[in-house]
Amino acid sequence: MDERRWRIALLIAAAIAISYFDRQTLPVAIKAIQHEIPVTNFQFGQLNLAFLLAYGAMYAAGGKLIDVLGTRKGFFFIMVWWSLACASHGLAAGFAMLAASRLLLGMGEGGGFPAATKAVAEFFPAAERSTAMGLINAGTAVGAVIAPPGIALVIAMLGWRWVFFLSGAIGLAWSYWWSRRFRLPRGADDRFLSSVTQPSFTWFQLLRNRQVWGLVTAKFLSDAAWFVYMSWLAKYLYDVRGFDTAHVGYFAWIPFAASGVGSLSGGWFSSRLIRSGHSLDFSRKLALGSSAALMPWIFFVTHAPVQWAIVLFAIAFFGQQSWSALVMTVPADIFPRAAVGSVAGLVGMGGAFGGAIFNLAVGYMLDHKMGYGAVFGMLSTFHVIAFAIILLVVGRIRPLETT
Repeated sequence: MDERRWRIALLIAAAIAISYFDRQTLPVAIKAIQHEIPVTNFQFGQLNLAFLLAYGAMYAAGGKLIDVLGTRKGFFFIMVWWSLACASHGLAAGFAMLAASRLLLGMGEGGGFPAATKAVAEFFPAAERSTAMGLINAGTAVGAVIAPPGIALVIAMLGWRWVFFLSGAIGLAWSYWWSRRFRLPRGADDRFLSSVTQPSFTWFQLLRNRQVWGLVTAKFLSDAAWFVYMSWLAKYLYDVRGFDTAHVGYFAWIPFAASGVGSLSGGWFSSRLIRSGHSLDFSRKLALGSSAALMPWIFFVTHAPVQWAIVLFAIAFFGQQSWSALVMTVPADIFPRAAVGSVAGLVGMGGAFGGAIFNLAVGYMLDHKMGYGAVFGMLSTFHVIAFAIILLVVGRIRPLETT
């Protein structure tokens, strides 16, 4: 059983890697797409908006869908959905078709992490769940690192449409593998599963809590910056630094590799502080504050030579994913187990909606000649403001007393 559950964790990590590869297809391929389909900066922001609105809504609703269908059928369904949605980009003849495909992709991918969370609950005892989720979350960096060089190679050999066809085919292959390999283990902790799948708190009850609003607002701001970085990094290198697709493939993976290191480092640092005898509140906030302190360096990207610009992006990606790993742990620190999934869904939805709004805002700013300097100057403040909100609104990080 032990070996089997870790194989399942690796299989889920592969799904998350495919997810992050798929969402990078458009940003990396956009220059090649524009030779056939005109896309302005504002329209590019609208494409990202379509993805993120659907992603955010499904992030909140995905857990319920997985509960209804079961983990095996639910994960199979959402992977088939997002794989076909990704492949449909390759059939696009105009902007409207790209937008529809992006919306469908967001609907599918939004269920990925809720499905992963439930699978971990079903397969792993409590002592191993954080390790399993850390392994699964590392899939985000793997997919994002492979994407720029892999997509550039496919464009050079086959053209941009095949990027989407092949990405979709990989997802469908995973779906077949999943349907053959996944079986619910005997002896699952039914009491734990009940507490996860049948929460005793409604969203309306949770939204009366200031800690929920503090976390949602902080995530709204920090993920606004993150989703802009992910969506616009390649386009910035194309438009401002004069990169071609090959050069984006050579360099754009570096910040995403740094994000993977950051994802592991933030949690490790906070846990190390706790093991050293510091309080939960101090340990979380010092790690969050240290992560936020790295983010203002992105302001200098437009003033630096290109090599140093890549380094500054890497610092920002490291800090962001260190922050993200920590801020998504805080709901489990504060709220009772029966509410954690619902709170995490609301927090994740807030982050996706922040990304949606500011992707559109960035497109508007660039089309109105405000420039990337204004964009990065704005984004450089978001994590610092988010940390201040956690200090002032969330307050002390400790388990809430419930009656």
